[in-house]
Amino acid sequence: MFGNGPRYVVRVLLPAALSLASFGAVAQAPAARAPQTTATGSAPAGTASAAAPRPAGGPAAFKIVTASERGTYIQIGRDLAKFIAPPAQIELEALPSAGSPENIHRLRYEEGVKLALVQSDVYQAFINQGRAGDKAADAIIRPLRVVLPLYNEEVYFVVRADSPMNYVHEIRDARINVGPMRSGTAMTTTTMYRLMFDQALPDTRLTFMTHEEALFKLTGDKSVDVVAIVAGQPAKLLTDMKAEARSLIKLLKLDPENPASKAALKTYFPSTVKATNYPNLLTEDLQGMAVKAFLVTYDYNLAGTQARLSQFARSLCLNFDSLQSQGHPKWKEVSLDLPQLGQGWSYFPATARELGRCAAMRPPPKPVRVCTTEQKILGLCD
Repeated sequence: MFGNGPRYVVRVLLPAALSLASFGAVAQAPAARAPQTTATGSAPAGTASAAAPRPAGGPAAFKIVTASERGTYIQIGRDLAKFIAPPAQIELEALPSAGSPENIHRLRYEEGVKLALVQSDVYQAFINQGRAGDKAADAIIRPLRVVLPLYNEEVYFVVRADSPMNYVHEIRDARINVGPMRSGTAMTTTTMYRLMFDQALPDTRLTFMTHEEALFKLTGDKSVDVVAIVAGQPAKLLTDMKAEARSLIKLLKLDPENPASKAALKTYFPSTVKATNYPNLLTEDLQGMAVKAFLVTYDYNLAGTQARLSQFARSLCLNFDSLQSQGHPKWKEVSLDLPQLGQGWSYFPATARELGRCAAMRPPPKPVRVCTTEQKILGLCD
């Protein structure tokens, strides 16, 4: 089945823009900056009025760190840059990254990075490490603040089409690629494995290749049995695959009644991967698991930065319909409500105030007119 050679694998599973020479490339590490001295360890008080002042001057140059160029996060970041940032007088640049752990470090230390997209389990892992006595983890995560919970990101386990595995709980003895080091996929996959099997994924069966390189290994020399991918559906990496992909790979499904699956679902969320999103891979919907995505910032106490982010939250409220109608399909799953967060998590006060007033700021929905048959016949109502 897989005797067509590496060129066939690349053509079917990977985009034309990627060449074999690109495999193994890693993201350049960001230039570190000294920890910010303009933020407090807790929510700032009394530094911004209830109605934040409009920032003076021209647009501010902000950056948001996302994930892979072919993932969902970078599309979400670009949507924010296109629809939300300009009305807030912000020029927002969406930057690719290795994933959530790197994003947390870059938000904390990289100049110009004011926003980050972060998986819930990665954020919680930093909090847990800090509570366990890791001073570095505590110093990194303690000043970070949530702007808005977003949506669930699906977790995909990709295997060869002829693999005897059909369910997620069957990966226990497999050689698994968990994505690049310091990626959200690596954190999610290793955490999920530990929850399912009550042990760490052995180093001898663990690799940290990019998704593209791992897919090539999966179907080429078969040195990988499972490729784990975390991305909100529809995930570009999977939607870009050709129709022949189904002869090469398949996705594992979740058996929610299996004890290992039940253990994972205490932390992660049940999800349905839609066949309509991946017609070249699926003939029917598939049960799976997901992790929550969050929009995160830093606990800034400078009035100017607070004002910019306050305007950003106001624009998010007023232009939310544009995100849902013209942005990535995942925006349809997002709500502007601010639910209670877990212990150790906090909202950024300046944005929380604006989003808390969002319902009052948004225009009321237009009443839906119900047309009678007689009105339609008379041309009085559509």
